[in-house]
Order: sequence, then C-alpha cells, then structure tokens
Amino acid sequence: MGDDSEWMKLPIDQKCEHKIWKARLNGYEEALKLFQKIEDEKSPEWGKYLGLIKKFVTDSNAVAQLKGLEAAFAFIENAHVAGKTTGEVVSGVVGKVFNQPKARAKELGTDICLMYIEIEKAEVVQDELIKGLDNKNPKIVVACIETLRKALCEFGSKIITLKPVVKVLPKLFESREKAVRDEAKLLAVEIYRWIRDALRTPLQNINSVQLKELEEEWVKLPTAAPKQTRFLRSQQDLKAKFEQQQAAGGDEADGDDDEVEAAPVDPYELLEAVEILSKLPKDFYEKIEAKKWQERKEALEAVEALTKNPKLESGDYGDLVRALKKVIGKDANVMLVAMAAKCLAGLATGLRKKFGTYAGHVVPTILEKFKEKKPQVVQALQEAIDAVFLTTTLQNISEDVLSVMDNKNPSIKQQASLFLARSFRHCTPSMLPKSVLKPFCAAFLKQVNDSAPEVRDAAFEALGTAMKVVGEKAVNPFLADVDKLKLDKIKECADKVELVGKKGGGGGEKKEKPAAKAPPPVEAPAKPSGPPKKAAPAKAAGPPKKGKPASAPSTKSKKASDTKEIVETELSPDVCEEKAAAVLPASCMQLLDSGNWKERLASMEEFQRAVEQMDKSEMPCQALVKMLAKKPGWKETNFQVMQMKLHIVGLIAQKGSFSKTSALVVLDGLVDKIGDVKCGSNAKEALTAIGEACSLPWTAEQVVSMAFTQKNPKNQAETLNWLANAMKEFGFAGINVKAFINNVKTALGATNPAVRTSAITLLGVMYLYMGAPLRMFFEDEKPALLSQIDAEFEKMQGQSPPAPIRGTKKAGAEEEGDAAEEEEVDGGAGDIMDLLPRANISDKITLDMVSKISDKNWKIRKEGLDEVAAVISEAKFIQANIGELPMALKGRLNDSNKLLVQQALNILQQIATAMGPSLKQHVKTLGIPVITVLGDSKPNVRAAALSTLNAWVEQTGMKEWLEGEDLSEELKKENPFLRQEMLGWLAEKLPTMHTVPADLMLCVPHLYTCLEDRSGDVRKKAQDALPTFMMHLGYEKMSKATGKLKPASKDQVVGMLEKARAVMPAKPAAPAKAAVSKPPASSAPAAKPASAPARNQSPSEDFSEPEPKPDTKKAKPAGPAAKKRGSMELKLKGEKDNAKQNRLSRGTPSSEQGVAGKKPPVKAGAKDEEDKSGPIFILVPNGKEQRIKEEKTLKILKWNFNTPRDEYVEQLKTQMSTCLAKWLQDELFHFDFQRHVKAIGAMIERMEAECEAVIGCLDLILKWFTLRFFDTNTSVLMKALEFLKLLFTMLSRKNYQLNDYEASSFIPYLILKVGESKDVVRKDVRAILTMLCKVYAASKVFPFLMEGTKSKNSKQRSECLEELGCLIENFGMNVCQPTPAKALKEIAVHIGDRDTTVRNASLNTVLAAYNACGDQVFKLIGNLSEKEMSMLEERIKRSAKKTPAASAKQERPQREHPTNPSATFLRKPVQEEVPNKLRIMYRTYRIQARAQHAHLEQLAPSIPKEFQLDLDVFENNHTCASDIPDLVQHKLEEVLEPVMIPERKMSSVSPHFDDIHNSTASTINFVISQVASGDINTSIQALAQIDEVLRQVDKAEAMSGHIDQFLIATFMQLRLIYNTHMADDRLDNKDIFKLYSCIIGNMLSLFSMESLAREASMGVLKDLMHGLITLMLDSRVEDIEDGQQLIRSVNLLVVRVLEKSDQSNVLSALLVLLQDSLISTAGSPMFSELVMKCLWRMIRFLPQTINSINLDRILLDVHNFMKVFPKEKLKQLKSDVPHRTLKTLLHTLCRLTGAKILDHMSMIENRNESELEAHLRRVVKHSANLSGLKSEKSTEKGALRSDDKVIKAKVSDILSEIFKKIGSKENTKEGLTELYEYKQKYSDADLEPFLRNTSQFFQSYVERGLRMIESEREGKGRIQTSTVIPQHSTDSYLPSSSAVPISSNGEDLNAAAYYERLKILRQRRGLENSTPEEDRPPFSSLRPSVASSTDMLHSKLSQLKESREHFQQEQSHSHSPTRSSSPASNLDDLKKRLERIKSNRQ
Repeated sequence: MGDDSEWMKLPIDQKCEHKIWKARLNGYEEALKLFQKIEDEKSPEWGKYLGLIKKFVTDSNAVAQLKGLEAAFAFIENAHVAGKTTGEVVSGVVGKVFNQPKARAKELGTDICLMYIEIEKAEVVQDELIKGLDNKNPKIVVACIETLRKALCEFGSKIITLKPVVKVLPKLFESREKAVRDEAKLLAVEIYRWIRDALRTPLQNINSVQLKELEEEWVKLPTAAPKQTRFLRSQQDLKAKFEQQQAAGGDEADGDDDEVEAAPVDPYELLEAVEILSKLPKDFYEKIEAKKWQERKEALEAVEALTKNPKLESGDYGDLVRALKKVIGKDANVMLVAMAAKCLAGLATGLRKKFGTYAGHVVPTILEKFKEKKPQVVQALQEAIDAVFLTTTLQNISEDVLSVMDNKNPSIKQQASLFLARSFRHCTPSMLPKSVLKPFCAAFLKQVNDSAPEVRDAAFEALGTAMKVVGEKAVNPFLADVDKLKLDKIKECADKVELVGKKGGGGGEKKEKPAAKAPPPVEAPAKPSGPPKKAAPAKAAGPPKKGKPASAPSTKSKKASDTKEIVETELSPDVCEEKAAAVLPASCMQLLDSGNWKERLASMEEFQRAVEQMDKSEMPCQALVKMLAKKPGWKETNFQVMQMKLHIVGLIAQKGSFSKTSALVVLDGLVDKIGDVKCGSNAKEALTAIGEACSLPWTAEQVVSMAFTQKNPKNQAETLNWLANAMKEFGFAGINVKAFINNVKTALGATNPAVRTSAITLLGVMYLYMGAPLRMFFEDEKPALLSQIDAEFEKMQGQSPPAPIRGTKKAGAEEEGDAAEEEEVDGGAGDIMDLLPRANISDKITLDMVSKISDKNWKIRKEGLDEVAAVISEAKFIQANIGELPMALKGRLNDSNKLLVQQALNILQQIATAMGPSLKQHVKTLGIPVITVLGDSKPNVRAAALSTLNAWVEQTGMKEWLEGEDLSEELKKENPFLRQEMLGWLAEKLPTMHTVPADLMLCVPHLYTCLEDRSGDVRKKAQDALPTFMMHLGYEKMSKATGKLKPASKDQVVGMLEKARAVMPAKPAAPAKAAVSKPPASSAPAAKPASAPARNQSPSEDFSEPEPKPDTKKAKPAGPAAKKRGSMELKLKGEKDNAKQNRLSRGTPSSEQGVAGKKPPVKAGAKDEEDKSGPIFILVPNGKEQRIKEEKTLKILKWNFNTPRDEYVEQLKTQMSTCLAKWLQDELFHFDFQRHVKAIGAMIERMEAECEAVIGCLDLILKWFTLRFFDTNTSVLMKALEFLKLLFTMLSRKNYQLNDYEASSFIPYLILKVGESKDVVRKDVRAILTMLCKVYAASKVFPFLMEGTKSKNSKQRSECLEELGCLIENFGMNVCQPTPAKALKEIAVHIGDRDTTVRNASLNTVLAAYNACGDQVFKLIGNLSEKEMSMLEERIKRSAKKTPAASAKQERPQREHPTNPSATFLRKPVQEEVPNKLRIMYRTYRIQARAQHAHLEQLAPSIPKEFQLDLDVFENNHTCASDIPDLVQHKLEEVLEPVMIPERKMSSVSPHFDDIHNSTASTINFVISQVASGDINTSIQALAQIDEVLRQVDKAEAMSGHIDQFLIATFMQLRLIYNTHMADDRLDNKDIFKLYSCIIGNMLSLFSMESLAREASMGVLKDLMHGLITLMLDSRVEDIEDGQQLIRSVNLLVVRVLEKSDQSNVLSALLVLLQDSLISTAGSPMFSELVMKCLWRMIRFLPQTINSINLDRILLDVHNFMKVFPKEKLKQLKSDVPHRTLKTLLHTLCRLTGAKILDHMSMIENRNESELEAHLRRVVKHSANLSGLKSEKSTEKGALRSDDKVIKAKVSDILSEIFKKIGSKENTKEGLTELYEYKQKYSDADLEPFLRNTSQFFQSYVERGLRMIESEREGKGRIQTSTVIPQHSTDSYLPSSSAVPISSNGEDLNAAAYYERLKILRQRRGLENSTPEEDRPPFSSLRPSVASSTDMLHSKLSQLKESREHFQQEQSHSHSPTRSSSPASNLDDLKKRLERIKSNRQ
C-alpha cells in the first residue's frame, strides 16, 4: 500500500477529489467530522467545499457515496453558503442517488432535499424534483414523488407550491408502473389534506376507478386543518410556538392558528390556462353571420366546447365577444341566443377579472334580452349575467342596470332586480357604499309600487338582500316614505337571504357593530361646542371618510322621531284650533284676528311668551303656525305685528319638533316678506330656523321655487342672498345643485339688476364648494354675463369655505348628505359632476361612423375620427354609454399613421372631460391601450399618451387601473420606452394613494426585471419607483418576492430595496373630514405641521424663521449637535428635500411622517421625544471592573476575532443593556444602518453632559464601535469616527487613561481601518490614533502598530509605518517596544516591500530613528541587502541637505518632549480637519517648498530664544498662564520702562522680527502672485509653500498683512478653475482636484488662526464666500472622483470662515452678497439659499459675538438692502425666506441691544426716509411692552420694599446698564461697584438672567469682583483712609499710549483680576488682533489701518508687562486691604485661582 501514504498526507478537500475511492471515503469521513466541528456558519472554511458537494453525492463508489451523502447533509445543515449549491446537488441526488438499491442512500437523498427546503430553497428543490418525474427510471420517479409528499406533509402548502405538482398529477396516474401510480395516489391524498375540494377539478378527467379509490381515501381523512410541522430557518418564531403547543397538549391554541392558516385554496389557481382563440374554426366569423341558423349553431357549438375549459389564457377576445353579443341581441332563434349566452358565461368564468373589459358591452344587451319569456333562455341569460358580474364591479355596470329599471317591459324590470339581488349577495358593505345604493334603492322603491306582482316581489327581494348586506341602519334613510306593510315585507325578505360565504345571519349582525357607536351624538344639541367634539368619535368609529365635520355625526345620529316628523299628516283647521287653545291663553286666541292692530300686537306678545315657556314635547307646531296664518295671516298690514309673527315662526321652528308639513304652511308667507324693508330680516331668521329644523336642502329648494313663481324681483334677490348666506352657515351637504342651477339661470336672465347680482353672489358661494365644474353649467351664457361670473369666481379663488355652524344639531344633512359624503370618498368632485346634464350620444355614434374609423384608407379613418370629435364637443357632457366607439378607438391607438394615433388620444382626452367619473367602466377597454402607446418610439406620441392617461386618472382615480393583471402585462413587455414611461407615471401616482389593490403585487417581478434592464433610463425609473411600491406593499412582501430571482440578481435587488426603504415616502394620511368640502382649509393647517419635521434640524439647515413656541421641544435634540464644528452642513448635496437628507446624513430625530398633515402624528413624535429625555448612559458602579474580571476568568468570550460572530454581538448586547437607555440599545443593535447613525448622533449630543457614565461603560462603547468597523456603510463609519474623535478629546480633557483591557479590545480594530481605501476614513483614523497617545501610553500603542505592519493590505502597512515614524519623532527612541533593536529590525524589513508607499514609509520611519539617535541606527536595524542599504543611505543624505542645521533638528524632539506635552499631537495639525487627499499631496509638494523653508529656518535662530518661546507659550499653550510672570521677568524689565514712549519700545525689541518681516515680505508677495497663475502646477507649488508657512505657528505671523492679497489671489484662482479649467476637456480632473485640495487646505489652515483670519476685509470676504458657494453648487465637481469629499471640505471651510473672520466684516459681506444674488435673476436660487443659511448661522451666534460687531456698519448695510428691496418687493419674491431672514436679524439685534440700537444709525444719511428706523422702533417698542408685561407679573411677589418699588422693566434696564459697564474695559470697576451697591440695596435681586448667557469665566470674574469690593469695604474703616470714588476708577484702567496703568488711588487689584480682564479683552479682540473699529484699545492707534505683525508684538509685550507689574505690585503692597493673610498663603490662593482659570480655559 505504498501509495496509501501519499494521499494520507493530502488536505481534506484534495482527498475528497482523489481518484482512489478509499482516499475519497477517508476524505468524506474527515470532512464530516470537520463540518460538525465548525461553529461559525459563516466561516471561510465552508467556501473551500462549495464546488465539491455535488461530487460528494454523485460518487461512483456506493460505499464512498453513502459517506459523501452524510457529509453533504452536514454541510447543508451548517454552512451559511450551502444554498448556492441547491440546484446542482438536488439534480445529482435525483439522478444518482434515487436510483440506488440501498434504502439508506435514498433516505439520505430525501433528507438532503428536505434540508435544502429548510434553508429557504424550496422552489429550486421542487423544480428539480418535478423534472425528475420525467425520468425514464421508475425508481427515480417514485422517489421524487415520495420526497414531494414528505415535503408537503412536513412544510405544508404555503411553502410547497402546489400548482406545478397538481399539474403533473394526472400524468402520473396514467403511468404504466403500478409503483408510480400508488405513490401518486398517496401524494394526491396528501394534497387533498391541504386544499380539500380544490383538487377535484384538476383531477376530474382521470380514470374513474382511480378517482373512486381516491374519493374513498379522501373520506377517511380527518376534517381538522393540517398543520406545518417543520419550519424554515426564517420561521423560528412559528417553530417555538408550535413546540409550545405540542408541549401543552396540542389543541389549546388551535383556534387562532386556523384563522391564520386556512385561506381556502381557489381551484382556479391550480388550473392551467388554455389558449382557445387560435382553436376557433377558421371560418367562425363568416359562419356566425351566416343566413342559415344551422351554420350559426355549428359555429356556436364550436365556441361552447372551447369555453367549457375552466381557465382560459388571456388574449384579445373583443371580436368574439362582439359576435356573441350580436347573436344575443339580434338573433331571432332563441335556442342560439341561449347558446351564445352560455358561451359568454363560459368566457366570463374562464377569464375571470380579465373579462371585466368586455362586461360593460354585454350587460346592456343581456338585460334588454330578458324580455324573452322562454325559461331556458332566461336561465342561460341569468347564468351569463351572473358570471359577467363576478368579473367586474357593481359601480361599473350600475348605469346600465339603472337605465333598464324603469323599462316598460315588466320581465326586464323583474330580471334586473333579481340580478341585483343575486349580485348583492356577493357584496360586502364596503362594496355597497351609499353612493351606489342610493340610486338603486330609489329605483326599487318605484318598483315596489309597480302594477306587476313579479316586479314588486323582485324589488322586495333586492331591497331585503341589500338590507342584509349593509344592515338596516344604512338602508333605512332610503325607506323613509315606505309604509309599514312594505317595510315588514322587506325585512322578511332580508331574514330569508343567505349571503355567499357567510353563515346564516352573520352578515347583518356584523354590520350593526359600527352603527352601535352612533347613539352618543344625540345629546349634542345642548352645547354649541358639541358638534366638533362629537365629530371625533364618529370619525374614529367608521372607516375614515371625507365628509364635512358637521355631517359626520349627524348622519349617524338621526333620531326615529325625525323620520316620523317628515311625514306628519296635515291637520284640519278645527283640530288645529283645539290643539292651539290647549296651549295658548284664551285672550290671545280671541285677539288673533282682531280688527285693531294694537290688539293683534298684544295677542302676538302673549303668543310669544307662551311659546317661549312651552316644552318641546307638548308644542303643537303645526297648530301654532296655522293659528299665525289665520286671517289676516301673511297679509298682515301692520309691520310691528308682522315682525312679531315672523319672530314667533322662528321660535317655534327652533324650539319645537318642526316638520316639513308645518314648514309648508308658513314658507309661502315668509318668502313673500323676505324682500320687505322692515320685516325682511325677521323673515330670513325664520327661514334659517326652518332650515335647521327641516334641513337646508329641502327648505332651500322650496323657498327658491316659491320665490321664482312670484314676480317680485326684490323677493327673488333677497331669497338668493339669504341662500348664499345660509349655504355658508349650513355647509353644502345635500344641496340639490341641479334644481338651483335652473333657478339661478332664470335669475341671471332677469331684467332686474339686483336679481342678477344676487344670483352671481350665490354662484360665488357655490363655487367655494364646487370649484371649477360649476362653470360648465353656464358655458352658454352671454359673454358679458360670463365675464361677471368669472370675476366673482376669481374673487373666491383660493378661499376656503367656512366650517358649517348650523344644521349640525338635528338630523342636519339628509339622505343627500350621506350620499355626498360617500361619493366624496371615491371621487372628490364626483357628486357635482353627476349633476351635470349628460347627453346620450350612443345613437349619434352610427355604424357608418365606426366603420369609417376602421377603414383601410387613412384619410377616411381621419374623417371618422373628426366626426367623433365633433359629436363629443357638441354634446359637452356625455353619458357612459358610447356604443361601439371604444373598440373602434382602441384600434386607432396602434394605427400605423402616428397622426391618427395622436388624434385618437386627443379624442380620448375629450371623452374623459365629457364623461366625468363614469369613465371608470371604460378603463379596461380604452385606458389600458393608452398605456400601450407609451411604448411608442416617438417622444411626441408618448407625451400625448401620458397627458391622456393623466386626464383619465383625474376622472377615474388610480384604483381601476391597478386592478387585474393588465398593468403587469404591460410592464412585462420588453419595450424600454414603455417601461420607463410607465414606471415614471406609477412613481408619480402611487404616493398620492391611500390604499392600492392587491394586484399591484403582480407588477413587482417585472419591476425587479426593470431594475436590471439594459437601458439605463429604465433602471433609473425603476429605482425611483421602488420606494413608492414599497410604501404600499411593505418591505417584507417585496423582499419575499426577490426569492424567485437568480442569486446574482437577488443580491443586487435586495441592496436596492434596502436603499429604497430608507427613502420610502410616508403613506398619505387617510383623508381628513372636510377635506373635499373645503380643500384650501384643510391644506392650510397641513402646511404647519408639515414644516415641523424640518424644524428638527440644526438651525442652519432650517430656513424657517425660528417660530416662537410650538416646536421648541422638537428643536431641542438638534441643539448640541448643531453646535459641533463638523456637523454644520451648509449644503445638503443633491437632495431636493433638506429634511429627508437630514434624516439620512445625521442622527437628528426627524419626523418620519413625510406628510404631517394631521395633528396626531406630531403628538406621537413629541411623546417619543419625552421618552428619550432621560439620561442615555447609565452609571453602573464597578461595572467595568466586574467585566474585566469576568473576561480574565474566561467567564465571557475574550474580545478577539477576525470577523464578529453572532455570539460576540449577543454578549455585547447583554452587557450593554444595563448601561444604556432601552431606546438607545434598540437603535444600536437595529439591523438598519440609519438607526445606527441616529444613535451615534444621540450619543454625541449627550457625551459631554453624561461624561461620567460614558467613562463607566467606555469598554462597551469602544467594543460596539469595533463592530461598526466591520460594516460596509460609509455614513455609519464616518459618524462613528466623528464620535470617537470627540470621545478621545473628552477623555484627554478629563485626564483619563485607557486601561489595557479597553485598549486591546479597540486599538487592533481601529488599526484595521487605517488601511481603508477611502481617504476620509484614513484621515479620521489617523487623527484618532494621534489622540490615542494622550489617553494611552505611546509605548503601548507602538506594539499594536507593529502588529498592523504585518497586514496583507499595503495601505495599512504604509500607514502604520508612518504612525510609528511619528511616534519615534515625537517621543524618542524609548517608545520602541519591546526594544529599539527588535522594533527597528522589523520596520527595516519593509524597505524591501513590493509597494512603493510602504518602502517610503519604512525609510521615513528609519530616518526618524536616525534623527533621534544618529548613526547608532545602522547597528539597530541589523543586516540589510545592499540595495536596501543604499536606498536608506540615499534618503538620509537627502534629508541632511534639507535640514542645514542637523543639530537644530535633533534638538527639536528633545526640546519638545519635556516642555510641551501637547507637541506630541501637533503632527500635521491642519490635517486633522481637512477631509481630503490633501495630506498625500502635501507630502509630495512640500518637498518643492523646502528651499523657501530653509530661508525662514536660518533666520529664526536670530530671535532670542526665551523671547521666542515666550510668544509661543502665550499663543499656544493655555496651560502656562501662571508661569507668565516668571518667564519674562528678567528680560523685559530693562526693555519696558513704564514711562517709555511707544516708538522707543518698538525699536528696542523688534529689529529681528522686522528683519524677518521685511526680508520675507517680498518673497511672500512673489509666492502669492503665483497662486493665481494660469498654470496648475505653478499654482500648486505656490500654495504648498504658503502652506508650509501657515502650518507652523511661529512662522504663520509672517503672513500677517498679506491676508487680503492672498485671498484675492485664491478666489481669482477659484474663478479661473470654474470658468476655464473645468470646461477644458484636455485637463486631467485629478489635477484640478489637486489644485482644489491645496486651495482648501490652505484656507483651512489660514482660517484656523483667528488672528490672521480677522485681517480679511469685507470686500474680500464677500468675493471669497461667492467663490466658495459657487464651488459648492458646481455640479461638475460631483462628477470628479471624490468630489463629495471636496464639497464636504468646502462646507467645513465656509463654517470656519464664518466663525473665525471679523464678525462685522463677514456679516456685511453676506448681506451685500444676498442683495446681489437676489437682484440677479440668472443665478441659481440655491445660491441665495446658501447665503441665507450662512446668515442664519451668524444670527444664531449673535449673542456670543454681539460685542465685537460694528452695529453702525451692519445697520447701514441693512438700510441699503431695504432700499433695494423694500418690504413690499421682498414679499413678492418667490420665497419668503429673505424677508424672514432680514426680520430675524433685526429682531435678534434689537433683543440683544435693546433701545440702544437706535443710536447706531449714525452712518445712514437721511434716517427719516429709511424703512429700517420705523421697523426697529416697532420691534423695540414691542419688546419693551413684553418686558413690561412680564415685570408686572413678577413684581406682585413683593420682592421689592414698598418704599422704593421699582418697576421691573426699569430694574432690568438698570442691571443691563451695570453689566454693560462691567463688560466694557473702561468702566468695569465702576460697574462692579454699582452692582455691589445694587445688591446691598435690593438683597434679593435676581442676577441669574443676566449671567445665564455669559461665559463661565465672566461669571467667576463678577463673583470675585464683588467679593473683593466686600472685603475692601469691610476693611476700609480699620486700615485705609483714602476713599474710593467710583468715578476715579474709570480712569484707573485706561491703558494710555505712553504708559502702562498703575492703580491711581492706591487700591490695587491682584494679578489674577488683571489677567482675567486681559483675558476678556483678548477674547473680545479675537486674541488681540486689532480691528479697525471705534472702540479699539488705544495702542492700536500706533498704526493706521491694517494691523501689522509689529503691532501684534507690541500689544503682546504691553500686556505681558502689564500682568507682570501687577504681579509685582501684588508682592510689594502687602499692606493692601485685600490682604488679610500672609503673602505666602495668598500666593497659594493665586495658584489655585490660576488652576481654575486653566480648567475653565479647557
């Protein structure tokens, strides 16, 4: 066995492929063991075996094959990737395992198949098994059937698709092999278990014996529904539930499961569709027209045979249907009519919904044919119409049915009613809305009184069925006038009805439920506030409808009594008298008809009193009004009596149960008096009261018809006026528009102008409710009149109808109201459209016209189309019935002549407007073919089709279009034009829909195909449509649908689904009530909440002026985040919608409801906010120590992995649950990356506030971030790095040091990311590594980096080597671990690396070591090859040339290390903020700038070392404050004598400095001039040189004085790039990118130095901002690789410029820029938008910057702005943001400065003409009023003594004066003294409001100042006699230009106080950079305009000296009053204070 040993040595995977079977057997055994051992299902080990598994199962050796099958099973069970092998392995099992004789092999084969199903691959397995059924080997067939049966038995019919299995069953029963037939029988029994009788139809044609056997088996089956017993991996929750049930005894939870499981299978779904059109006899169409009936019969028999197929393939059945229809309609042979009807029934049954297109054509014909008496014909017709009904909807055929309901022939009426009765049984209440039911009920009610009993019975049956379906409540309003007998009959019929698919009476009871909620609103009338309150429950109760708020409760709360009142019988005069006498005083009755008017008046008064006291129940309304009508009745001549009469009528109507009968008694009289001057108003009031009692629609109809039967024009005009007003009060519900319109037309033709005017006013009111359709009624009026009407409509445009205030109490809206309400649900203005008088044009569409349209000659076709167009335009409004036209027009839509296609489309558009909502029934016939035209190659045809489509959808709504398969069939066609147009159309329409039909799902597979279409346009449109599909279908459904895609496609589509999910629009809220009755009103409130989400962003994104109150809570979370430097995104790229982008880019909790049209969602949002308000990090004492201990003792997993496995994530989740808020925990471990971004945002916000707790769980936080390093999503990664940067900054500030446990679980993973391909990421990681060294010893970081150099990723190696070099450079050789020798040997290995960057990095690192320890390096690095050694020596030589004084170079690290710990992190300081490739570029270009450098470096040593260092310390090192005096003491004493004159001082100190300055000035000028060079490389080199200067703090001063010059050069270069380079195709984009990078890098460096930044003048800043914003908006930049990065950097730069520049200059610049951008129309609107964003940002920081702003200048700019854009002109702009921006700026300035702002208008020449002054005065006055109000409230507390109560407003003025003094440098002492005295006088005065907005530092300064004054005052009597006069102290701190001040009156402030004051000044001056402003410190007057570097030096010197002298004074004046203790102790005190200052500083 020599060769045995050979294969024994091979690895497992190679053994498995070995040619020796034993080797394979051994391989399979080992593989099996290995597979059982691997725990991680995603381990890379599995990948090795992917290609081998098929060989495992198909091994030719039976023994080996058995083992192979076992191993394959283990693989499939455990490997994550196993699914990829499904197809090949299962086909292998079918072909090579199922034919094996060994039972074990077959068993394993079956198990493998089932396991594949378990891992979600059911479809593939099933396909392979079904293919196996065709195998010639019966063994294989049997095994396949058995496997299918087992799969079905275990997984159930939801997972195993039964259709393909059922399809092959009949074939299996025909097999010759008994085994196959038997197995098929078992399979059929199993299938029957799952789908029951649905299986009978497909098996009806098998052998009868077999069928009988099956029947016997089926009977034996248990009736209980079967259950799934084995579950997919994704169904683990179901599995757990199932196991619990099993444990609990199986039966308990059966019930609820059944509901979920048992959706009965439709046998139709299991059938194969049969294509019959091609099988029609060739001569069918000739025969069907033949003269002989036998031939026609033959033709019909052929069709009948074909239509017996239970399922038919869809196709164009138009011709066939037309032929059959013709037979039914015209054939004289009734037998043939019956046959044709059967054929139609067969077609309808076989096609189902696809037949819906033809339903509208055949229904009228069938209904007409019901006039036949022969039972078999009638039966055939009934079957046909019933089958047709199931393919369409009741709405679509309602018009046809209604048109025959009053046919003369009773049979037709009877059959129509019976048909409706049968149809209703199939309906649900939602399918029978009132709008559909109402016309039917009206028709039935006519038939109930028909003379023919069969018609009556049919009507009763139909009404009974309707009642059963929708419940009595819904039908009763229509049965108001039916007498009791008939009502009982209807109810009796209702009880007998059996509804389809419902058991017994279930239907009715179910319907009652919603109605049960109605009674409560009955109590509403008492309170006027009732209706709105009640409307809410009513809305909640039923499905949401767009009704009017008023009619919502009223329709429900109709009382029985109302119904009776309507039909109150008329009483005779005697009865009336009797009833009236019972309730009225006798005297009143007697005097009613007295001849004396006074007596009548007295009688009326008594009458009124009686009515007022009467109770509603006992008031006989009819009797009372008849008494009033007694002679003289309405002919009363005395106006006083008449007024009383009319008033009483109103009273009775209001108080009593007033019926229409009573109303009719008085209406005539009222109308007669309505025009009366004296009584008119009373008459109108009475009419309104009657309107409330009897409903406005009825009253109005009566009143208007009475008015127009009279001839009195005054009455007519006033009636119309009353009606116009009443409509506003009652709302429009139920108004019979048709009736009014006829009267209005009469009025418009009246000769009296008043009547015409009233009519037009009324039309205006109606227009409010009806909108544009109203005008259609008056198209044919005279032009003059029409123009008046249009003018009235114009006035009403945009107004919203008022909310109804009447008519809500009682029955309010009548049946009409209900109907209107319903109709509004479907069609908006549908109800109005229905009122239009429509012409029936079917008779005008002649056969001749139709044949013309289909003629062969195009000219004749055109003629036909012209005729049709003429017919339609003449008719204006048409009925739905348009005869044969649809089919003819459909043919023209695919005409070869494109002009005719366009003409046909125009006609269809015409039809849409003319037909209105009833167009719905033509959607399938004509609408869908329009979609087909979207695939035309000509764009103009497509455009025409699209506009036609939209015109149709406007009338029909989208629902009809989405029902059925038509749309998906269209999308299936592989026409790129059709696809892109259709998807674009759907993407636009779907978001507007509330619900969609389920059939939309059919489009999804085709949508997925489109996502991978060859055409880019189709792909783009498909991606746009994806979110709109998802908003309706849901992510789950859509991702499930990807299961059928190929694996490659699936991954791609799933990725797109994820993206779509992120931008999925919110569903539009279900229409609110009143939405239709008053569109504008509902849209107005919607606008406010809709803007709410936007307000969650940080204010810079938010344009809306920060509104006072509503959204403050919501704005809060964004606060801290917005203040962060990086998160200020001024431009949100490429997104139209800021809010949306914001949601994506930052964790701002943006409201997810896109359309926050309703209040509740907003509330919900607020609630969420509250939930998140607590702390998010929870401090667990000793939690971290405990975790460290557990990890050491191995109780938990050690955090160490290559890729994080699930158990690590779970462990971390458990550990974090105790340390974090629940909601944050959920977000952090959510599968959606956006939630991670949101969570990190929240953590950033709270990090500062909760730093203790953050440190407490730091280890867990860092671990969670290591998991993010394994994510592929960049936005999460960037957010994570942003957090980490802030985290490490916070840790180093807290002086926290990481422990090894935290470091080891974080640093290795961070180092992985340093090799990331994206620059931004690498840059951030490097910044974090740099910060790490502050919180973790550098020598400990070193080994981690060394480990990183071993990576396979060359980027990672080179970066780690770079980092090592920096560590050595900054910390010396001691940092090298374990020893320098070992470390350097490992580093030197990389000098021979393949990758250049790695080689270079390695050489640089060794070079750093060489610089640190000289030639000793050569010993440490060990032996190098000759080539490597020569490279190293070359590098060292080169570096020596560049550093002329090697000694200086060497001295640097040593000097820096001890003195300045922060120097460690100064490595390439700017780079931390430049998110670009800049670093790499600078590395390259810096070399070119080195020569320049050498020059500066040689000069540097000539400055005295101590002095230079001192400046540095003062500039950079904020920690050394306390050392300042000592540092300079010995040097400066001689230099700066107090009495010295400034000039001398200058010359004595600065020669060296000036030398540098002058020698370098010319060089700098030269370099700057090169920046604007047209040659890219020259410019880049110049920029690199300037960058070298700017990067080094000590040299940056040299740039002072050149800033404007440099900025001008820069923006000239920006302009050059924008206009020239970007347009030049010859230039490489990379070069342009380099240039941009250098420019932005330079600017960032420049604007990070405040002192230099402040030198930029206003004009230059304006141009600079212009250049930067233009760059941000340049779409070409995005196309460059990394363009996004560039734009992000510009963003950062803009923020820098705004922060660091001189605030007055930059504010001025922005105002001027805004003015220019608004004037020029050419620019992009985004430009001015961004300028305004910048302004908002400036405004936000005004409270901090107000003191440094030159208000006079800003106000001048605002004044100029307002001159160009007065208020009116501003408001006319498209956007209101400029106006709001300006208002907010002025408002903020006023708020901060108060009335003083009015003194700052000195620069404005003629103030009186300025709009500005008036505006400011208004604002100031307003705010004064406000503060006055507040003060009144607070003074009541009696805080101030009664003798000198000061009004609070005054108090705040006094205090703000005092604080201003303290803040100003001259009066600070005086201010403090005044504050002290004020506090003495008003001991409980509240200073909090004044201190709240100041810095911590200022607060402590004020506190200490007050303490000092206190100790001074106390000690004054004892020690010091000299008095302190506050006025004195004004001079005491005025630095004169010749001397440094010394306290003039012996009172002395210690150094700390001066240092603090100095600090205030420096803060205000932006670190002493003198600015050209009025209140500049005096020493700035030494130099005129721009401060030079010498000035700076002087200012520094004088300040140093000042502080030092005070320090010395402090020492000498030990007798000073403040000195109560010894000097030594005071020194300690001083040190402590300085410590405090230091910590504040940090």
